[in-house]
Amino acid sequence: MAAPSYNEAATATLRQALAQGNEPLVRQCLENGADPTWQDQETGESVLMTASRLGLADAVPALLAAGAPWNAIDRHGKCAGDYAIAAGHQVIVDALVTAGVSAELIFGEMSRSELAAAPRNLDYLQSAAKYEGDLIQETTRDAVMMEWERPLMQAHAQALFSDGARSVLNVGFGMGIIDEMFQSFGPVRHVISEAHPDVLKEMRRRGWFDKPNVFVAEGRWQDRIDEIIRNGPYDAVFFDTFGEHLDDLREFHQRLPQLVSATGAYSFFNGMCPNNIFFQGVACEVVRLDLRNLGFDCEFHRIEVDPGGDEVWAAVARRYFNSTDYYLPLAKRVVNQGSEEHRRDRKRAME
Repeated sequence: MAAPSYNEAATATLRQALAQGNEPLVRQCLENGADPTWQDQETGESVLMTASRLGLADAVPALLAAGAPWNAIDRHGKCAGDYAIAAGHQVIVDALVTAGVSAELIFGEMSRSELAAAPRNLDYLQSAAKYEGDLIQETTRDAVMMEWERPLMQAHAQALFSDGARSVLNVGFGMGIIDEMFQSFGPVRHVISEAHPDVLKEMRRRGWFDKPNVFVAEGRWQDRIDEIIRNGPYDAVFFDTFGEHLDDLREFHQRLPQLVSATGAYSFFNGMCPNNIFFQGVACEVVRLDLRNLGFDCEFHRIEVDPGGDEVWAAVARRYFNSTDYYLPLAKRVVNQGSEEHRRDRKRAME
């Protein structure tokens, strides 16, 4: 398909109109064929970023409607949403979030973008995973899990067991931090899904296969999901895999109605779009809407974390978390309180 042809003169006038805050002229320029995707070659600032920075509440939706990409980034990795946040233009932030969520739901742009990219799961499973001190690394020196995550895992475990969960499913063992915490709550049934052969070897060495209340589903969760479902439902479900994309997370979410008990809770490690807080906000909203359509209410709770300084990350190739703010997701089913399923699960939880 041929690229659209834009009017260079109208584009130049568009840039001037934005600088002057002349929003009626912005619309006229777009009608005359101005390029809504234009970005400065030196700075990378797009016309949408300019409108967002200047708080032009009418120009932003006009640019979006004309085809301005909501997720374009400048030379510093900032998007239009970052510009609006920095300038304190909440109305524009909301408009850009809406545009991003709509685009993601229709086209799945974010899950395919480099910002959300990670090594594919199959590549990871074919590489070596080494336990080295306070982290697990694979052969590309990407960290699978690190010790700084322990307070996060504690927050997840406490949130999931706040209602006295009796059964738990964890997808992705890693260093075993959260599974150790789950065990401290004394669940009667603890299912762990893990696929990497080196991690499974470490689990055997540490005695996880010998625990009377633990069942280890060896292999990719996608391949063992039917068996995992048969061992459920679960009062607490946690998902934290390495080398999978947002699409994989959303695929797992399709199984939640079969996995989570009527009174249960679900959470996952929120590493979505870790390099850009605005993109993460869009991803969180997409997940919230997806879960709502599946019958779950999901809230994201902000907690402060310390991912450490450069010395913590010196041994790994890629820093996968960059903020001191972490948005912990917690989803619970919306069920009919008088349903047979609800009564059965409440009776089992009290046994």
